[in-house]
Amino acid sequence: MKGIRALARHLDISIGTVSRALNGRPDVNPETRARVMEAARALGYTPNQSGRSLRQGVTNTIGFMIEMSPDANASSDDFFMGVFEGVQTVLTRHKLDLVVFPCPAQENSVDYLARIVRRGLVDAMIISATRRRDDRVEYLDKAHIPFIALGRSDSGPNMRWVDLDFEGVAKSSVERLVAQGHRRIALAIPADDINLGHVFHDAYRATLEAQGLAYDPALVFHAQRVLEGGYDLAAAVTSLPDRPTAILLSSEVLSLSLYRGLQERGIRAGRDLAVIGFRNNPRARFLTPSLTCHSVSLSELGQTLAETLLAGMPAYAALYPERDRNLIWPMELVKGESDDFVFADAGTTG
Repeated sequence: MKGIRALARHLDISIGTVSRALNGRPDVNPETRARVMEAARALGYTPNQSGRSLRQGVTNTIGFMIEMSPDANASSDDFFMGVFEGVQTVLTRHKLDLVVFPCPAQENSVDYLARIVRRGLVDAMIISATRRRDDRVEYLDKAHIPFIALGRSDSGPNMRWVDLDFEGVAKSSVERLVAQGHRRIALAIPADDINLGHVFHDAYRATLEAQGLAYDPALVFHAQRVLEGGYDLAAAVTSLPDRPTAILLSSEVLSLSLYRGLQERGIRAGRDLAVIGFRNNPRARFLTPSLTCHSVSLSELGQTLAETLLAGMPAYAALYPERDRNLIWPMELVKGESDDFVFADAGTTG
């Protein structure tokens, strides 16, 4: 990998000109900037992080903010640990470190984020659990802090984000259930205002209507994203006088206690109620019948998240020139036994 001095010698221009071009300074001729960027890519240019730290006051640290809940221990799984591993894999290439900032449930998330920024703890931020209207996005925009979101938001239309393919999961799941004869398909989405719930719901409704089925708001359940949420969901679903024959979950943690709640009420998952889970949570492997759900490579997701962030930072942009600002991350259906039957009589509710 080449440093800035080798890059300047290769181009036969001054180190100062190369530095200004790499950092996006406006006083560099566009043709010169293009030459510098092309040479940086070809030669594998890597910034001298220690020198940059001394000159510019950077921390060489990327922050990852997650929002905690009172039931975090009960509902935690491997999702963020897998993403963190992928992010750090990329940051290690550039001698950057990842620091996780867990925002307590009782604290305002913008106040928490502002404290991190004011103290100069990081060079850039990754935020998660985005809301349809997210004040954190607007704050980071105004503070001119490089950032990326794990999740979309209507705030900050020009922001960088990577999000799971909630639309694809909802569409393929509803189509699969309809093909098996189901006509009353329920949906469980988060009880809070996280944007994934809106995205999932909108795709579920659109797919029902595309399949010629009426949308019934009584079949949409708002569940807490905690381990007990699935147990409460089972009670709500089975209390309907005309209960659904299938249910689609937008959170993997719900499936773990949903099975137990259904069993206690004499309802058999995969026979009396078809269930399609969201992500293939490792603990779901022990469910019987096996859960139909969706897989995702968390490490690769984290790597893409980090590379997309760095592509928006002047010191690293030349290394990731083809990275899109926004990306929907694919998920693949994993067939289990929880929905593996044909519901022959759509009028029967059991």
